[in-house]
Amino acid sequence: MAIVTDLEAPTDLLRDIWETPRGLLGTLSSVDHKTIGKRYLVTAFVFFLLGGLEAAAMRAQLAQSGEHLMSPEAYNQLFTMHGVTMIFLFASPVLSGFSNYLWPLLIGSRDMAYPRVNALSYWTFLMSGIFLYSSFLVGQAPDGGWFAYVPMTERAFSPGLNMDFYALGLIFLGISTTVGAVNFITTFFKLRAPGMSINRVPIMMWGTLTTSFSVVFAVPALTVACIMLFFDRRFGMHFFDAARGGHPMLWQHLFWMFGHPWVYIVVLPAIGLASEIIPTFCRRPLAGYTFVVLSTIATALLGFGVWVHHMFATGLPQLSADFFSASSMVISIASGVSIAAWIATIWQGRPKFKTPFLFMAGFIILFVIGGVSGVMTASVPFDWQLTDSYFVVAHLHYVLIGINVFPVFGALYYWLPKITGRMLSERLGRWVFWTMFVGFNLGFFPMHIAGILGMPRRIYTYQSGLGWDSVNLVTTLGAYVFAVGVLLFIVDFLRSLRHGEPAGCNPWDAATLEWSTSSPPPPYNFAVMPTVRSPYPLWEARLGEQGQSQLDRGALLGSGRETFGTSALDSDPEEVLRMPDDSLWPVLLSLSLLGFFYGMLTSAWWLAILGVAALIITLVGWLWPTDITSPSPPRRIARRGAEA
Repeated sequence: MAIVTDLEAPTDLLRDIWETPRGLLGTLSSVDHKTIGKRYLVTAFVFFLLGGLEAAAMRAQLAQSGEHLMSPEAYNQLFTMHGVTMIFLFASPVLSGFSNYLWPLLIGSRDMAYPRVNALSYWTFLMSGIFLYSSFLVGQAPDGGWFAYVPMTERAFSPGLNMDFYALGLIFLGISTTVGAVNFITTFFKLRAPGMSINRVPIMMWGTLTTSFSVVFAVPALTVACIMLFFDRRFGMHFFDAARGGHPMLWQHLFWMFGHPWVYIVVLPAIGLASEIIPTFCRRPLAGYTFVVLSTIATALLGFGVWVHHMFATGLPQLSADFFSASSMVISIASGVSIAAWIATIWQGRPKFKTPFLFMAGFIILFVIGGVSGVMTASVPFDWQLTDSYFVVAHLHYVLIGINVFPVFGALYYWLPKITGRMLSERLGRWVFWTMFVGFNLGFFPMHIAGILGMPRRIYTYQSGLGWDSVNLVTTLGAYVFAVGVLLFIVDFLRSLRHGEPAGCNPWDAATLEWSTSSPPPPYNFAVMPTVRSPYPLWEARLGEQGQSQLDRGALLGSGRETFGTSALDSDPEEVLRMPDDSLWPVLLSLSLLGFFYGMLTSAWWLAILGVAALIITLVGWLWPTDITSPSPPRRIARRGAEA
């Protein structure tokens, strides 16, 4: 295996090997992780805008008492789809977009572990979103809330297709999240650059890794619950029918066994983004790296043991309520470790108040507010007073917007120069931050007050004289101010594509491997395979690290689409992995699933059977050897193969 420098590397050869052909066929067949990451980001942001429009319509309805801008049925559909969109179609997929784009660049690899599976995760995400939103075309969008509590979502109370769209759509989406999670786990343990031992992994990756394990164990609970709901509705079964031996509480247990880990699934990767960005602008490594990693893992594990705090008002035994109340308070300790690490990093560093840092600073403030209100609802007597009130709605939005959306926008300002090659406007970026930050707090903090005043959640309208008019008007105005901030970001982004300053390789003077590549990175990521000797390979000189990473001298791996396979702990090179070429099978498989789910939805069994047949044919085509006479198995290399 020849050792070359990046100046000697035949980059034209690597480009020919890794670049996706142009045209429609190339677009549909691409398995490039950067292309898939960008698609995730764009698609998730489109869903974010759709969810925002739904929220704007609801806030107009609730701006003052006695409004009738829409029917109760339309409001229920908007209310449900807003929750489904923001929680399932934006919050997690947008983080997958960042991880898909950045992971191979962060770890010195040329692609994800399973490129075709990676493409499948995106196409199934897109198809499931189309499936759910097609419900609006027939006027039967899901209308039972994003939580879909039975028995109100059973066929007796919801006879249309509304909740069938919901049940099948989430099963469909669960395929995307599960295969994506398996891909992330394998990539983390198998594709890190030589020398990137487990204690040198970029901090951002730990959040996505822990949530990937959470997805593998949490999503099956929701999938089983949705299958049961669909069987109850369509085939006359009685999983949740108390009169026939079922139990409505079974739905709540299954849903929240998934639902609370999902909160951390959409929060922990965002925490990872913050832990990556804050040190860059403080010009020092993250304080307490090991403790932040351990707290991230602990938070994910404890997240599986707190689901019952969503059910304190359901009449559970007192011992059960006490146990889950205690566990809900304990989990705040793990979250507090990350906050302490960020504050220590800022305190000991030299902060540069650029737009990405402002978003992360705002995120810390919102994290504290959302966390405090969460600990408050972990107290059983307090929860009994405020359950199903707007206080809980305020807490939910401080978690899902304050602790997800703000890090996401900070990450967009931080990594879009790498993705597009153009800088966004610093001046306009500050306007975006302050408009969103002020609008968010103006919109959602008064919800705490509305809840304390007794305003219940999930209501379509309310009478005057209850003391809720003023807080609801302020909330609506704040939500619209927040929306203005989002629009300003869109303007800034579109402006930057044409008129933004060239970003260069490392505009932020950051420390991780992705900033050693051009902006945007080439199709092959790295001209030569890097060797890593420290957690901050681009800061080694200023930090006085003993071992020096090799970023411009290493193995070429130019015999095809190849990358190193390394050991799980120490990242010693073990083999050269041959990666698959571009393929249409992932999109065809997703279309087969789409046909199957539409067949199940409409009871068009011929379409469902056709979808299954297409699925089988597609899987056979996917797995069929491309060249039986000349296979390309992984090439085993010696332990010091990277230097051979």
